[in-house]
Amino acid sequence: MSVLSKRSIIYIDGFNLYYGALKSTPYKWLNLQKYFELLRQDDQIQRIWYFTAEVSGNQLLRQRTYLEALETFPKIRTVLGLYKLKEVKCRVQSCHHRHRRTFRKPEEKRTDVNIALQMLDDAYQGACERMVLVSGDSDLAPAISLVKYRHPHIKVSVYVPAQNKKRAGARELRSAADKHATLPSALLPRTQLPQNLTNLRGDVISKPSSW
Repeated sequence: MSVLSKRSIIYIDGFNLYYGALKSTPYKWLNLQKYFELLRQDDQIQRIWYFTAEVSGNQLLRQRTYLEALETFPKIRTVLGLYKLKEVKCRVQSCHHRHRRTFRKPEEKRTDVNIALQMLDDAYQGACERMVLVSGDSDLAPAISLVKYRHPHIKVSVYVPAQNKKRAGARELRSAADKHATLPSALLPRTQLPQNLTNLRGDVISKPSSW
């Protein structure tokens, strides 16, 4: 493969994207493929990996509808981790949460590991010359450093999802990358999925009414 090749692979931390850039906006019905084709117009996008975990409660149906919509795009692949309830101790001295000092908090598991493994596997397979990571999780900094150390020809860019500057930190993650930026919000209105899509089985997928 020519050193001038611009093959790229996108790695998206779904929870980071949602809570950092999409929550409380009307742009949750996001066409990931169109968004990154506009954002990375100089790239030859080979694959878009979307990493998430199935949530619980009322949000699950909306999430599954969105994942089904993403399946209609040939470049997008979804990788699921785990969504578990973790026992957390309240550190506020006056806390009496149901007369206990502990409560259960939902926590996503495995996503950072899944992303790191996929990045390393793609690097060893020679699948790209550019990696684009969408996350604000600094736990992924070692994976970036290892990719760059073992495969110095691969250039890694990081986009941190953040609706405001206070959440746009991730200094360690940014420092590990060749390039970094806050994920642009201006493209979101231009890259929404149509109200209805049809999958390969002929089923109609409709945007959740609350979105």
